[in-house]
Amino acid sequence: MKIFVCLANVPDTTTKIKFTDQKFDETGVQWVINPWDELALTRAMELKEDTESPVKEVTVVTVGTLGSEPTIRKALAIGADNAVRIDAEPEDSYSVAWLLSEYLKNYEGDHLVLTGIESSDYNGFAVGGMLSEFLNVPSVSGVSALDIEGDHAKVSREIDGGLEQVVIKTPFVAIVQKGIAKEPRIPAMRGIMMARKKPLEVVSPGSFDNITEMLDFELPKAKPQCKMIDPENAKDLIGLLQNEAKVL
Repeated sequence: MKIFVCLANVPDTTTKIKFTDQKFDETGVQWVINPWDELALTRAMELKEDTESPVKEVTVVTVGTLGSEPTIRKALAIGADNAVRIDAEPEDSYSVAWLLSEYLKNYEGDHLVLTGIESSDYNGFAVGGMLSEFLNVPSVSGVSALDIEGDHAKVSREIDGGLEQVVIKTPFVAIVQKGIAKEPRIPAMRGIMMARKKPLEVVSPGSFDNITEMLDFELPKAKPQCKMIDPENAKDLIGLLQNEAKVL
């Protein structure tokens, strides 16, 4: 069995966001694997390393330009066997899901697809569900545990008030969240050296018309200066909460 892990290339969460001429300014930005996708990759590696698991290969798939390759190489250093970069700018969730599906639908062997529940840049929550529709396979969202037994998987997903246990045959799309794996792995020096020799296939995207357009970006308003109120002065505190913060 093969696991495909879909990766997004996102700015590090500590990056200071800037815009130039209503466009995201990439100058000085540190790019990383989307945290939820990195957890998916970690679980895929755990399954591959389990001697009783049928998983024999892990492939990472990314929609991105040449600038995303350092991030892909990190995934290979973590342990993925090979990688695919679909050579296109990831414009929105719809286009990313469609481009991923155009590649993945050609694989005929026993497999499953892992995606993170969201990306840390646009927080779209949409790629996994769209991908399953394009591939015409089931999807399970909110996955916090995943085990493989033969041609089916045992999945735990979070629902209101508890956990739901699901048994599902492959192929399917698992949309994972925190809890799917322990802490993300840090690439060892040996893994970094080996990643340079692992195959990274670059695929040309098919013809596709975007259905959305980004018109402009706007940073949130700066937070006002913190006001310190004497703990004995409840009247002033209540007045500020009512008239300025408007939370009462």
